[in-house]
Amino acid sequence: MNIAIPLHVLSVVIWVGGMFFAHQCLRPVAVNELEPPLRLRLWNGVFGRFFPWVWACVLSILGSGFWMIFSVYGGMGGVALHVHLMLAMGLVMMAVFIYIFFVPYRALRMAVKAEDWSAGGKALATIRRLVGFNLLLGLATVAVSTGGMYWLQPS
Repeated sequence: MNIAIPLHVLSVVIWVGGMFFAHQCLRPVAVNELEPPLRLRLWNGVFGRFFPWVWACVLSILGSGFWMIFSVYGGMGGVALHVHLMLAMGLVMMAVFIYIFFVPYRALRMAVKAEDWSAGGKALATIRRLVGFNLLLGLATVAVSTGGMYWLQPS
């Protein structure tokens, strides 16, 4: 537990914090300041650096989470409702990320390489919507994981 909890939390902070920064801070400035070819090249580069970190975070979150559930709490029957919700929400987030990585991000990379700015814009718009969804789900997951033990306990 001494290493699992900090590893778990740091991985969530990196992933959700990165999505927050990208979606709420970088994206609006990029839209206002950069023409589509530069903007698409920027995002292609940003994702190329951020997504390996997300893969590492996904593996870390799964590994540390399941380690805590099965070695500390004795399995899923030993954890409270908020942990079940956190796991389910996290798995949805991971599935969305895997889709982003293999479908629209691949399309973005190919479009940037081919200088097809229209196709790149469509791929980036899809990524933006899915990252927005994952960001909201990630923030909700953090709320459930930190407050759920107080909100979801039977009276």
